[in-house]
Amino acid sequence: MRIRNTRCIILLFCFCSYPLISLAQTLPVGTPVLEDAYRRAQLIGQIDSTVSFTVRPIFPVASFKFQNVFNPNRIQDSGGEIKPEGKIQVRNNKPEFKLLPVTYLQQLNTLHPEGINDGALIPSRGYQNMFSAGFYARLGCLSLQIRPEYVYAENKDFQQFYKEHKDFVWYQYSELFNNIDLPERFGDKPYKKLFWGQSSIRITFDPISLGISNENLWWGPGMRNSLLMSNSASGFKHITLNSVRPVKTPIGSFEGQLISGRLENSGILPPDTSRTYMGNKLFFAKREEWRYINGIVLTYHPRWVQGLFLGLTRSMILYGSDVGSGLKDILPVFYPFSKKDNSGNEVITIAKDQHSSLFFRWLLVNENAEVYGEFGKESTPYNGRDLMLQAEYSRAFIFGFRKLFNLSPKRDQFIQLNAEVTQLEQTNSNPEHLWSYWYSNRYLRQGYTNEGQLLGAGIGPGSNMQTISVSWVKALKSIGVQGERYVHNNDFNNIAVDDIRGNWVDVSVTVFGELDFHNFLLAAKIGCIRSLNYEYMYQPTFEDPTQFWVPGKDIFNFQGQLSLSYRF
Repeated sequence: MRIRNTRCIILLFCFCSYPLISLAQTLPVGTPVLEDAYRRAQLIGQIDSTVSFTVRPIFPVASFKFQNVFNPNRIQDSGGEIKPEGKIQVRNNKPEFKLLPVTYLQQLNTLHPEGINDGALIPSRGYQNMFSAGFYARLGCLSLQIRPEYVYAENKDFQQFYKEHKDFVWYQYSELFNNIDLPERFGDKPYKKLFWGQSSIRITFDPISLGISNENLWWGPGMRNSLLMSNSASGFKHITLNSVRPVKTPIGSFEGQLISGRLENSGILPPDTSRTYMGNKLFFAKREEWRYINGIVLTYHPRWVQGLFLGLTRSMILYGSDVGSGLKDILPVFYPFSKKDNSGNEVITIAKDQHSSLFFRWLLVNENAEVYGEFGKESTPYNGRDLMLQAEYSRAFIFGFRKLFNLSPKRDQFIQLNAEVTQLEQTNSNPEHLWSYWYSNRYLRQGYTNEGQLLGAGIGPGSNMQTISVSWVKALKSIGVQGERYVHNNDFNNIAVDDIRGNWVDVSVTVFGELDFHNFLLAAKIGCIRSLNYEYMYQPTFEDPTQFWVPGKDIFNFQGQLSLSYRF
């Protein structure tokens, strides 16, 4: 018996020592300069067009056969050669070790918090920074990626929700924040925290990888927002089973990921918890325990339609103590979530929070363009008739496109045009039903968050965003300007403020640039934001009964961001 076990161990070791190179090494979500450069390169036919970019982080070695994840030589500019493989490197059947890039990210908001898709950074006024570094090691099929992140933020005080708002407005404000863990300010002191960051340990058998990870995830085709998974919050601990490249079949190729993870709470109370309305206390303590998340994304590329990707996502969250030992409890995303018993009565046995979406991305390589969209639902319909009658209820959507216009005969310089629309504001399709803010939940009352930030679209519940940008791009270099309109929680405005002149809208113009030079990657942006009716406080600048659209008192905020990475 011992001899048989020894043979099995030897065979497993030999199999794991097969030269798989760095198939399990990822390009972390939000990597400055590089992540978008990979996707641009696909539009002009430089890299494999069967990779969907809808299941991230991507695995460039497995998907595109690059030897170095952070030095994609096929799209590298001539700004200077860098070392090809990292500082310490042993390959083939021997151990492999690489130093990962050192990245220093800085951000400044002068008046109030702004910023989404910034990972472990928090909504904060003042200066903050994030430092990350680490290493990647592999032995056969086993790989280890350690890349922690340290965040420091001044976290200065700023004007939060106005105390002068009417009691009814405060009542509606509490209705939202009683059902989501989304603090405006992270305490009243400077913020310091060390995260596991983009770390993981994996066993990889091409094209499948199984592991434990803390990496940020991005599901779906969106570039500015994503409905279910983005890097607007810090990464969370999860078990992952995923593809590292498209899995080819006779009907096309597939990519996917299945996760089970742990979400944490911020532990921060909303402001002014002593308020009452009509004799009733407004704020109620949440159930303070960790939450279990189970999620899946699956993307299909039909072999008959070049460049088309179709996909779906689904996630389910429960409190940790409510998770049973059965398969249906551990993997609820594979089971329907019914709202009714056999008598047609609504049944809520345990607190659950469900989100799902369908998406597409159409890559048009001959036109150097792409178009994409995602349609999501938060509330589960009671039956098929309910779905058909009120398909738009509790819906959200994203739609966008990108086009590259060639500027040179060598096809190495382009003008890039991007546009994206995100709509989380709800319709009035069911006015008798309680308003359903995307990402909030009446039963699982931390909502769709981790560490006090949103897992999905960073713009937040009830919000909308329209983004357009124009830039010059060449390989890893770019410079451009972005215009954006960000409507803060219009659902809240429609319910509580009920004044079409009182919407809180940020209008911004941002200049940005990216550069690679030798071993360095540099990304910078400078933005000026005008906040109309900040925190829904509409205060007319003058009284004139003959005019309705009287301007209010607006504020300006300056935001700057600078990222510097060194590649070994």
